Amino acid sequence: MLTLATQADRRDAPLLPLDRWLRRAVLCGLAMVLMFPLARAQIPWLGWAPLWLVGMPLAAWWALHRFRLPWPRRAKPKGLRRRRAGAQARRRAVVPATGWARAA
Repeated sequence: MLTLATQADRRDAPLLPLDRWLRRAVLCGLAMVLMFPLARAQIPWLGWAPLWLVGMPLAAWWALHRFRLPWPRRAKPKGLRRRRAGAQARRRAVVPATGWARAA
């Protein structure tokens, strides 16, 4: 029997074949940039090669993981929430229309 937590974990889990492919693309691109000088250059028809070999696969891999940060988020205690400095906005009272201000 599945619990709600495991169903949510499965729904948020990335696709494994795509995850593996993107991880390999990042590692291969990083190896190419480190080993070959042409992979660190500006290519006229492609642009800056490290962007396409490392940066874009890395951004896609991060997006596949729904932009999670690599470190765990610390929850703030409920009593220490930051509040706004000003007062609550109030509705203005409706001013009745006077006779001289009406259009004919």
